[in-house]
Amino acid sequence: MLISFIWSPGNALPAGTGGSENYTVGQVRELNRRGVPAQVVTVGLGDRDGRDDFTDIPFRSLSTLTEVGQLDSTVVFVNEPHIVPTRYPAFLILHNPPPIRERYKAFAIDGTRDRALIATSQYAAALWSRYLDVDVSTINVVYPFAEPCFAAQSRPGNETRKTRVLFAGRLSPEKGIYTLLETLHIDIIDQDAALTFTATTAGADKPQGKIIERLLGEHPGISLVATCKTPTRMAALMAGHDIVVMPSNSQYWHETFGIVSIEAQHSGCRVIASDDGGLPETDCGGVSLVKPDNAEALAWGIREAVESGPLSPAARQDAGMRFTVAQSVDALLNVFAQPLPIPPATIVRQLEELILAPSANAPCGASPGSTLAGTVV
Repeated sequence: MLISFIWSPGNALPAGTGGSENYTVGQVRELNRRGVPAQVVTVGLGDRDGRDDFTDIPFRSLSTLTEVGQLDSTVVFVNEPHIVPTRYPAFLILHNPPPIRERYKAFAIDGTRDRALIATSQYAAALWSRYLDVDVSTINVVYPFAEPCFAAQSRPGNETRKTRVLFAGRLSPEKGIYTLLETLHIDIIDQDAALTFTATTAGADKPQGKIIERLLGEHPGISLVATCKTPTRMAALMAGHDIVVMPSNSQYWHETFGIVSIEAQHSGCRVIASDDGGLPETDCGGVSLVKPDNAEALAWGIREAVESGPLSPAARQDAGMRFTVAQSVDALLNVFAQPLPIPPATIVRQLEELILAPSANAPCGASPGSTLAGTVV
């Protein structure tokens, strides 16, 4: 049966901006490669929905969200739990952590009641189970992956003889860019001419990203390069660096996984990441964890990575065998094939119906206080 991934209504699928997009496109690409028909479904945008950046991916545009209910396919909502009746049991992939604002909580809870839930890490599954007050065993885990090009990308020689550090996340506060900016001014970093820092412009299409892009553009300690809109371009960029930093913010945002981490390790980079959220689960052998929201800790993490030297070819090869797209799609298809857990909302509804059901009639001739087979009725 056709599998339809429902992208956020009213939003185009962006290229080169984050894990949700890479995960969704990569899953569709691999499913189609295996002969399993799959497509990205967008809502309300016509053909201006991002498809021009993904010419090898089938797209379908719907005019309204209600049309999702008419799809003769397995429906997989990406991120947003919209309440739409579907022909078959629907799934929801929870890429983001639960919303922290109370006004969004009802939407999140109502939209997950009758969906089979999929999280991107064990951490995310536990986080959502507490938020929704459901058993964690009812939330499946399907890990993200790095596209094959990351492990296959050759690493050019380093003629600069400097340690090259890359920030490849979006230019947004939750990705820890301000922590990195603080780190650039710590003495063990800013006095070292053998360190270079680079960031991409991913996320600069958003208002916050535009501001941060201008800040980085004025900073003498960091260089900006254009966002990479394809996995191949990102793999080449990572292969030209030695360390990738992921100082993800933990104050109000918890990274549910961190796909950049595994892409970097597959490319042969060491990764310095915040010890928070799902980032510890991304370790393919090249991750060092540091205290989150702490510029000093990030600085020392970078220094230790420099002293450790490049990731060895053997370590890179081992990393490239973990979190592959084939493993991820195998897990996804297994979720589709297994019996679905009964949604909590269904259990509550059945209990309510049982409570409202009329009481059973007493056995003929029996009255309170009489005994049947020696048992008080």
